Amino acid sequence: MTKLLLALNYSTINKGDSSEFSSLVANLVKLKAIKLKKGVYVFDSRYSAGTIDISSNGTGFVKTYANRQMKDLLVELGDTNGAMRGDIVVVKRLHTKQGRPKAKVIYIAKRKHSSSIVYTKIRHKKIVGINIQTGLTQNISSSQKSLKQLPKETILKIDNSTGVLKEVLGVLSDPKVDEKISMELFNKTEFFSKEAELEASSYGKHVDKSFYSNRVDLTHLDFCTIDPIDAKDYDDAVYFDVQNSTLYVAIADVSEYVADMGHIDKEAKKRAFSIYFPHKSIPMLPRSLSENICSLKPDVNRLAFVFKITLDKSSYSPIKEELLDAIICSKRRYTYEEIDSFLGGNVSKQTKTDKRVLKSLLPLSCFMKNIKQKRVKNSSEFRSSDVKMVLDENQNLISTQIEKETSSHSLIEECMLLANRAAAKKLKYGIFRTHAQPTTIKIDKLLEELAYIGIDEKFTANLPLLIKYIQKKADKMSIREEVDKLIIRSQQKAIYAPISKIHFGLGFDNYTHFTSPIRRYSDLVLHRLLKHNLKKEKKQFLLKNMDLLCETINNLERESNKVAWDYMDRKFARWAQKKVGENVKVIVVDTTRNPIAKLDDTIVGARIFLLDKETKLFDRVVVKIVEVDIATSKIWAKIVKNNV
Repeated sequence: MTKLLLALNYSTINKGDSSEFSSLVANLVKLKAIKLKKGVYVFDSRYSAGTIDISSNGTGFVKTYANRQMKDLLVELGDTNGAMRGDIVVVKRLHTKQGRPKAKVIYIAKRKHSSSIVYTKIRHKKIVGINIQTGLTQNISSSQKSLKQLPKETILKIDNSTGVLKEVLGVLSDPKVDEKISMELFNKTEFFSKEAELEASSYGKHVDKSFYSNRVDLTHLDFCTIDPIDAKDYDDAVYFDVQNSTLYVAIADVSEYVADMGHIDKEAKKRAFSIYFPHKSIPMLPRSLSENICSLKPDVNRLAFVFKITLDKSSYSPIKEELLDAIICSKRRYTYEEIDSFLGGNVSKQTKTDKRVLKSLLPLSCFMKNIKQKRVKNSSEFRSSDVKMVLDENQNLISTQIEKETSSHSLIEECMLLANRAAAKKLKYGIFRTHAQPTTIKIDKLLEELAYIGIDEKFTANLPLLIKYIQKKADKMSIREEVDKLIIRSQQKAIYAPISKIHFGLGFDNYTHFTSPIRRYSDLVLHRLLKHNLKKEKKQFLLKNMDLLCETINNLERESNKVAWDYMDRKFARWAQKKVGENVKVIVVDTTRNPIAKLDDTIVGARIFLLDKETKLFDRVVVKIVEVDIATSKIWAKIVKNNV
């Protein structure tokens, strides 16, 4: 579809070449959007095709295929012709004497999503659907009599092409419907096909060592896992040979159980990532794999792909990196809190197994501290705090917790970074994690923003050094975490790519993701490539269309993140609805357009739109919550007290 519309822009579709999309061509001819010129179909000069984005107020913006450098065409609310965000549309440019170029949608060539999520509302004595994403009215192809039988503000899934009701999800007033809304908005599903579940369960629950005589037996080593307290899938374990300064990073061998193009693989590729909600996870793989046979549980044998990394005791650099097809048996499952306690000197609760495992883990912690100290000299280190929600049995928000990086987090992170870097060295073409350097325009804008809050710094081409200068000043002003978020916002997104390039944020020349094949499809693909290398097998079929696969995974990564953020926004909105008229403390985090603040009170993290125009970045103020929209999860407030 996109290729055809691109071809029409460049006059490369002959009359006889259009059979594959004959109906599309016929419709565009009928609309006089394209015409036949010397046996070739071309767009009329007033028409073009592109992808439309819809803002929260219903206004559309079309990025045309014809001229990528041209400013987006503005489509007024009444000219969208029912188009939705992400749809591929054909537009007719409107005559404007001055100002932004405008257009109207005359044809929807392809829908981004086959369905929409709406809630019912009475408009002019008629029940209609209100699109949750856009707030626009959407007709439902059901009788008014049947619609009137539904409860107030029922959440419906509607077919975008026909308007036919596909599914009733619940009612807007029920907090438990939030999960369904967030999943459906991004076309995600929790459950797997029967074929995938059957394929997964066929592997059983146990690993018999005698079946894998060709693998390296590492079950005698004191591996352990270190994860959050509520983790259910353990995809990495570590062991440190103190005497030989050798780190073993064992990763669940998911590729042994998920065959390329099998039933599980097809579903994993569609998901690409596990999704984590405060109360549950939506796994990339069936739970019989992710939480059982693949998971590196304690006291059971598991197949693992292991990097054996020998480290120099003085330079703290890898001097030898071996990749092993292995079997391990984790001796202990630790939480971050337990390891932090042990690292802090608390030995009172240690068992015999703990003492044996920690005999290697404590020296490893010291080694990793030195490795990190060396690494951050050439990279940027940011202070961040993730907000963890605590919900009640009805999925109402009751509290939030700030999760900060501790010694145990740092220990595991450095081990994983070493394994990821070692994996990146094994391939010249495949799947890499890249992070381009920020553009000069973005850095200039960052420096301009920082100047307004009293951080004056001149541009230098050495960006890691520039960032360190900025952070030093932010530390003195006690706004380091807030400034770090600004710096992160100025950077480009980290992406997956088939060719190795720099990872600016980490300061690495090449980098990839090896350590989470249970929850990231990219890592699973990498494991397959590395295994073929290890066995000296041909892997051309695995490398086919790798650039397209990387782009697909990049898109799915953004979607998976948005699902989790959307769910949290909905929980914050329900909490705020009960606080309308009350005062809360916030910090202003964005003043570029409409000011936005983040809640910084007994509950933290909620995004709040300020009705006040005159605000200053990072101001701490008291606001009164004046309005909440549960459907769009937006919270509005007005400043009642400055500089608190």
